[in-house]
Amino acid sequence: MTCDKEKTRGIRPGDIAVVVGTGRSGVAAARLLHAKGARVRVLERDAANVPATFAEWAADAGVEIVCGAHDAAHFADAAVVVPSPGVAVATLRPYLPATGGPEVMAEMELAWRELSGEPVIAVTGTSGKTTTVSLCAHMLRTQGLSVFLGGNIGTPLCEYVLEGKRADVLVIEISSFQLQTCSTFRPRVAMLLNITANHLDYHADMQEYIDAKFRLFRCQDEDDLAVFGEGLAPLVDRYGVKARRVTFRATDRFAESRLFGAHNRANAEAAWTAAREFGVTLENALQAVATFAPMPHRLEQVAERGGVLYVNDSKCTTVSALRVALEAFDRPVLLLAGGKFKGGDLEGLIPLVRERVRAVMLFGASREVFEAAWRDVVPMTWDATLEEAVRRAASAARQGEVVLMAPATASFDLFRNYGHRGDVFRAAVESLA
Repeated sequence: MTCDKEKTRGIRPGDIAVVVGTGRSGVAAARLLHAKGARVRVLERDAANVPATFAEWAADAGVEIVCGAHDAAHFADAAVVVPSPGVAVATLRPYLPATGGPEVMAEMELAWRELSGEPVIAVTGTSGKTTTVSLCAHMLRTQGLSVFLGGNIGTPLCEYVLEGKRADVLVIEISSFQLQTCSTFRPRVAMLLNITANHLDYHADMQEYIDAKFRLFRCQDEDDLAVFGEGLAPLVDRYGVKARRVTFRATDRFAESRLFGAHNRANAEAAWTAAREFGVTLENALQAVATFAPMPHRLEQVAERGGVLYVNDSKCTTVSALRVALEAFDRPVLLLAGGKFKGGDLEGLIPLVRERVRAVMLFGASREVFEAAWRDVVPMTWDATLEEAVRRAASAARQGEVVLMAPATASFDLFRNYGHRGDVFRAAVESLA
């Protein structure tokens, strides 16, 4: 695992730069490339995805937008290609020269090469990333430091560079998609929370997914800090991490919190491990956790009615995330699940389902997957829509129970994204008589 230190070339005026995708990171990358003097071409398969404001800016700036299927000619003579996080690099390879082609880099890598030396805390993992970076930023701010919080959590790092501001610390959430095309990115503190099967519809296999996660540490040296969740030591040794190594686990240190579950106590420990590298005191860390509001769609308490708690965990898109969600409650669960199944061992959850779940209310797609795994384990019903499933759960729920939407699936059968799914759940709960 070596760093591509020779890849330090910045964008030069006149370079041809191709950006693939017009999501927020693609738009930010195009703007930064243009600001650096590159000749920018933006590719977008679906013209309906191009934001109107960006199209207007591109027309004024002389930035070309090409919609429709990709073609090798679109990448001709490019010095750099910046794919959006959701664009698998493998899908672009057929259009690029076999040798001597453009450098393919993530928007994160593009922005990194334009920073002015600000220290970075970067967090990756299968689950818990957003909560952990948000906790970390809150701890740093409670200490009085100025913080940029961004990356995969919402604000692209290129936007920070374009604004021209300086923060004391940059706190970055980074995904395996982005890491695959980061070559010189070197955070002062790099953190891997956990690894379980995920995104195997994007990555070739589990090994490629793990390789991508460990790219976060490849440019660190002995002056940097590498933070790992419990159970990752064998992988850490295999990848030859050079930075100082620290392992975190859940404790009762941050017991005063509005967050559910042992996994969130572990997330708080992870955030504290990073934040104390920048002088955050334990007193301020404790205050930050105690005042931290839970993130939307992540074990979010929506309502409590008639002694029944309604919890929105729409961000639960994997089987491993479902395990974490079920372990967070010590009251009987009525589980709402279903959607576009991404794989995972549902049968491995049978002991936990027997222990914690009184009934399962399925909705949307993948009914056959869940029923095959749990039909003889727990009472199960199915409804075509989430709203119907919520009403069914509400009518069956008893005082002291929790109606938990933790779908263990992607949302794209019925919804635009997991946020949309969570909003529909919240509205369905609010509409209950």
